[in-house]
Order: sequence, then structure tokens, then C-alpha cells
Amino acid sequence: MDLLTLVMKNRSYRRFDGSYKIEAETLRDLIWLAQYSPTGNNMQPLKFWLSHTPEMNDGIFPHLGWAASLKNWRGPKEGECPSAYIIILGDTDIQVNFGVDFGIAAQSIMLGAVEKGLGGCMIASVHRERLQEALGIPDRYRILLVLALGKPVESVVAEPVGEDGSVKYYRDAEQVHHVPKRSLEELILGER
Repeated sequence: MDLLTLVMKNRSYRRFDGSYKIEAETLRDLIWLAQYSPTGNNMQPLKFWLSHTPEMNDGIFPHLGWAASLKNWRGPKEGECPSAYIIILGDTDIQVNFGVDFGIAAQSIMLGAVEKGLGGCMIASVHRERLQEALGIPDRYRILLVLALGKPVESVVAEPVGEDGSVKYYRDAEQVHHVPKRSLEELILGER
């Protein structure tokens, strides 16, 4: 799969085949991609909490917000929850400002997931203190981002922004998830 196809297939999926299992080895392979992703000053301050068992997944799920633009949707229903999570943590014993490191690592992980036939969602809407306490994560680690992973069961379509200019994502009557994207001309401010 070429890079453009990989990026285009890397959508934010929020509904999964709940019966599909992701093995620990698959998660470790994805962390390998993060291990070799760049970090500021090569400090490598990120750590990763891996979850692939139903018991641990059930302990993570209630601490996540799923789709702010979908006001009447509370998240995946039973049978459509993620098969695994990767929680990206910042180790404050190494540094306290994590800059963009976790975004770079998250994108590397998500592209690797797509290559493996998986999909996921980067979730920043997290009840961090409650999740940290529920999992017993030591205080020196800050929860930066949660990646929900699984075998997608929904269609997500990237499309041009409509005439109204709205970039809010939405679901149609058939539950297809639409994601408006600004045009290339709008994104490029200068060119010589």
C-alpha cells in the first residue's frame, strides 16, 4: 500500500467488530514504530500502556469521550467497542513538556494499524485522573492520548468542505461517517 493510500485509509473509526481480537504481539509491533519515531532532542520521554483483554478494555472505556460533534451519540455500543487500547504516557522523570512527540508517535502507530488491516481513533477527551487511578498508573506519568484500536465496522468518508464552510463531521441516515476536509488551495498560503 502506498503512503497516500495509507494516510487516506487512516480515518477516525469509532465502531468496531467487538468479536475481533488483537494480540499483544500486534500491539508490541505498533509500539516498535513509535520507538523509532522522532522525539524532541531525542529525549524519548514516551511510555505506552497496552490493553487487549476485555477486562482491562472495560476499565478504560468509561473514561473516554468519543465524538464531540455527534451530540446524541455516547460512543460505541455493546459489540462495537475497541479490541485494544494504547495509552500514550509522558514520563515526567525524563521531561515535563512533551511537545508534539506524542502526536508523531500516535500517527506512526495508527498508520501501522491501517497497514495491518485495523483502524482506530486518537482520543484526547479523556478523564485523565480517573483513568490513571483506575489503572494504577504511577503519578510520574501523564496521560497524553488514548488510541482505540480494532477492526472497523463503519464507513468513514473524507469529502470536500461544503458550501456552508462547516468542517464538523457528521453521520448520515445510513450511519456513514462524513469528514469534511478543506481544499489544498485553502491550506497553502504561499508558494513560489
